Amino acid sequence: MHFETEHIFHIYNQGNNREKIFYKIENYLFFLKKLEMHVLPYADVLAYCLMPNHFHLMVYVNEVIIGETVGETAQKPYDKDGETVGVTARKPNAGVSHPDSKRRDFNSAIGIMLRSYTRAVNNQENRSGGLFREETKAECLTKSSGISPSFFNTNQGALINVPNPAKEYSQVCFNYIHNNPVKAGLVKKPEDWEFSSYNSYYKNQNEKLLIFTGQKKTD
Repeated sequence: MHFETEHIFHIYNQGNNREKIFYKIENYLFFLKKLEMHVLPYADVLAYCLMPNHFHLMVYVNEVIIGETVGETAQKPYDKDGETVGVTARKPNAGVSHPDSKRRDFNSAIGIMLRSYTRAVNNQENRSGGLFREETKAECLTKSSGISPSFFNTNQGALINVPNPAKEYSQVCFNYIHNNPVKAGLVKKPEDWEFSSYNSYYKNQNEKLLIFTGQKKTD
């Protein structure tokens, strides 16, 4: 994956052989915590959808390389990274940049996130091996050169006619992500799927999305 600042990217991956990556509600919530920890330092999450065997993210990249954070996840049993599925706890000063720390890029952060999540789910399900496909995809939506929006493809070919790709692909991707559960036959309406950002936008249920934009919910 190649990221550039001040551009919007569609990031996605699925389970090996299209197998499940989320087995129960706690897994979805745990993955959202992982996104907050590993993605938010680099990018704002504009939209997301977690499906039983894959995920979609739409992010605006603020930083490509940052210093490693001080403070790691508090130690918990069973997980090599000190985490258990559905439970995370940060030590004091987590998320604070340290002048002497190592520098880490966005690619590495995503890889660490997926490997850590895989270890936790493997412990939960008593399984081994990779959970995700080896290559996570990232497509830039705001540069007309080199855009290859695979999410538009169907059995009949690419069914899209966009006169200004750099401006309009982002909106098409945004709608695609939120309608993914409907297209998959999991629900009849996008608002019925709990694990996406749809309701944060259209029903003013902003608790999930606000953690990604760095905002704080007020009473």
